[in-house]
Amino acid sequence: MVKWWMVRAGDNNELIDTYLNNGIASIGWPALGNPQRFKSKEEMIRYADEKYEERKPATRLSQMSQLWRFINEIEVGDKVLSYSKEKREYIIGTVTKTHFNDTNIGNLNYPNHISVDWQKEKVSRDQLTPSSKNTLGSTLTIFRADSVANEFTQKISGVQQNITPITNDDSFLEEFEGKAISMISDKIDLLDPWQIQEVIGGLLQAMNYNVRVSPKGPDGGVDVLAYKDSFGFEKPIIKVQVKHRKSTAGSPEVQQLLGANPREGNSLFVSTGGFSNQALAVAKQEGVKTLDLEELVELIIQWYDKMPNETRALLPLKKIYIPE
Repeated sequence: MVKWWMVRAGDNNELIDTYLNNGIASIGWPALGNPQRFKSKEEMIRYADEKYEERKPATRLSQMSQLWRFINEIEVGDKVLSYSKEKREYIIGTVTKTHFNDTNIGNLNYPNHISVDWQKEKVSRDQLTPSSKNTLGSTLTIFRADSVANEFTQKISGVQQNITPITNDDSFLEEFEGKAISMISDKIDLLDPWQIQEVIGGLLQAMNYNVRVSPKGPDGGVDVLAYKDSFGFEKPIIKVQVKHRKSTAGSPEVQQLLGANPREGNSLFVSTGGFSNQALAVAKQEGVKTLDLEELVELIIQWYDKMPNETRALLPLKKIYIPE
């Protein structure tokens, strides 16, 4: 039976081109060496506890469980998905070779690979049903995604597949959290450009900044100003540009923010459509902080309880409790 897997393209979605150019999908944990040398998952976890002691025990356990699945459960003929944040689309491929460890292919930080025959056809995230979006919203690096198989297959070829559902998944809590993050992202997508500016302003207020959100009108390069004091004399001053759209922000837009008044202000660029590689390079060189949709959601979750009521009314969220 063909299994469907989601394999994320690196911590910062930096591996999409590497995947396509080399016909691979890759994951990290290079300090382990070749993980096939471990006789059991428990042995691998013990070694990871030494090499990655700075990470939380629960995080190490989850990551090693994912690596073990990558090595032992993915088979030739299985389907693999990965997501390009820049293009907001999923790439789809078929596994042609199971796990191998090789530091001469792809990125040195991601030495564990499977060979994948990537298809030319892509599927836009915006075309997917809410159910599939939520399934693929998990923050895990590797997870089973069998429930999206029919939808993806139909969009590409019009043919349905019969998939055996997953009966056991040790990572339920993390997948549940990931789906919640995906649903919040979809809620933000539905806001208009003025509402998203108010959300950014409310987020900065929660961080104890005094905030001025620009009124509706022509784009002057700065949408939100944040100060530590009420008059705006005390530094740091933060100037924020917000682009709420599906396309990526480019390097000219980053340069525009740098040149906007106040010139001495720190620059924050929020783009829910993500950033081009050139834009990220310019931002890093010039000290501009960037926030894409995924990073924005993480900050909103962290600061939501302290955000003003009028801001939370634009993005109503409910806290729920589940057993760990």
